[in-house]
Amino acid sequence: MKKILLILADGFEEIEAVGTADILRRMKFEVTLAGLNARQATASHGTRVMADALLDEADPAEFAALVLPGGMPGAINLYNASRVEALLREFHRQGKVTAAICAAPMVLDKAGLLDHRRFTMYPDEALFRYLKPGHRPQPDMAVTDGTVITGKGPGATPAFASAIAAALGASDALIRGQIAGMFF
Repeated sequence: MKKILLILADGFEEIEAVGTADILRRMKFEVTLAGLNARQATASHGTRVMADALLDEADPAEFAALVLPGGMPGAINLYNASRVEALLREFHRQGKVTAAICAAPMVLDKAGLLDHRRFTMYPDEALFRYLKPGHRPQPDMAVTDGTVITGKGPGATPAFASAIAAALGASDALIRGQIAGMFF
């Protein structure tokens, strides 16, 4: 199966990072959790997660998708990391999937990936100031526009992960089966 790189910056949202990774792993994708600055990242609510690798150790050529969880101050830490912005642009230039949820779509926008695209994100006016003028999110739980995928927030994690899986070629039956099994 295809490989996915998910970046953990201190202050990430637990559900969006671990939930997305878990759902995608259940669908047999190989997900690498990459710490932005350290092997251990502390989430927005204090949960500590050990990354599989440091971002600088990961070879972007190995991955079909790049995923950014939201959370605060995690999304700000991603937004301020020039190497994340450069990596997003490179993945996009190569036609690979780029995905962000909650506050993290602002990082996609900074990299120019939301120009002329539909997207969603956490509905907080304070976050919208990080967006380019005229860029406004849709109210949907998850939006796929080309190879760019966005999710609204923690409650959208199953829809967000499903959209990533679909973009990477997972069958509808596999996606429905995995998601249905979580909401018996």
